[in-house]
Amino acid sequence: MKKVILLSALSALYSCNSNKPQQAPGVAEFPVVKVAQRNVTGYTEFPVTIKGINNNDVRAKIQGYIKKVFVDEGQLVNVGTPLFQLETNILTQNADAAKSALTAAEANIEASQAAVKAAEVEVQKLEPLVAKNIIGAAQLETAKANLARAQAALAQAVASKGQANSTLKGIQENINFSIVKSPIRGVVGSIPFREGSLVGPSDMTPLTTVSETSSVYAYFSMNEKEYLDFLGRTPGTTVKEKLKNIPEVDLVLANGELYPEKGKVQAVTGQIDASTGSIQFRVTFRNPAGLLSNGNSGKIRIPKTYENALVFPEMSLFERQGSYYVYSVKQDTAYMTRVQVVDRTQNLVIAGEGIKEGDLIVTQGTSNLRDKTPVKPVKQDINELLSTIKPVF
Repeated sequence: MKKVILLSALSALYSCNSNKPQQAPGVAEFPVVKVAQRNVTGYTEFPVTIKGINNNDVRAKIQGYIKKVFVDEGQLVNVGTPLFQLETNILTQNADAAKSALTAAEANIEASQAAVKAAEVEVQKLEPLVAKNIIGAAQLETAKANLARAQAALAQAVASKGQANSTLKGIQENINFSIVKSPIRGVVGSIPFREGSLVGPSDMTPLTTVSETSSVYAYFSMNEKEYLDFLGRTPGTTVKEKLKNIPEVDLVLANGELYPEKGKVQAVTGQIDASTGSIQFRVTFRNPAGLLSNGNSGKIRIPKTYENALVFPEMSLFERQGSYYVYSVKQDTAYMTRVQVVDRTQNLVIAGEGIKEGDLIVTQGTSNLRDKTPVKPVKQDINELLSTIKPVF
């Protein structure tokens, strides 16, 4: 009878404790931090393409073979700096011929002027003789006709000189075009054509591109929803006012480093691109050290401030079937807790529903935990923990 009562008591005791996690001997230690409340700056990132504020394609104005390249790729040049020299042998020959034609035209003018003068003298000599009826009027009319022909020949000679002079100037201008100069101050891009290459004004590929990069433009796009949401949360009544109220932005370079200069969003295209469904923004960055070049890529970060936000280390977060979870510790037991992720920044998670300030969150070893696992929490300071983590941009 005593044995039955003892078994019943043990059975009742086991039944009462069956819903509680069992404390196994040798419970493992897990580092935990308290969920904190603080003001945090988050960032919205967009990929960007960087271009110089002025990118000028340099093309040949005449056709010819490249005789000499004066500059190298990446070289800083000023306005008017010679870049290329084209072969001008044929042009020089044409110029010599045009000079000869001009000299001949000038000689022809002198001869024509002498002929006109002679014809004028003849007319002046005959006019009084006709008036006195010493000679017939027909002889005077012949002299006048000769004068008219001489004047016409002089006019033709003058026109021929003008044409010869124009031809010479055109050839000389083409010879001047054989020295291809930089149209702007900037950095020389790639040079696809070298000595001996035949180039001309109809070439699809420019001789090079000179880019003004003392400041650069970074272009990024938002889809229509992102654009409308962005406008909705940015202060201002007009797009122009909203652009002014956007805080300065950061540029993360392709190697993950943060560019030292801040940028300013200054322009947005006036309409949605029908083919992509996006709208483009332009950010201006100063480039005093010349670190940025035409064609660079990266990401811009637009800051967004969260006031009194609940935060915990990002390393505590894990994902299961599209939802996010942490292990929160209560009474030395880890519970898998679903959380709402509002944003991630500076190795922190900005949380919404699921946790509250002061909750203990496991920071490491979450892969070794299961729901309702007994643990021995070891408290850490969240600031000390974050100081040991290299920022990820």
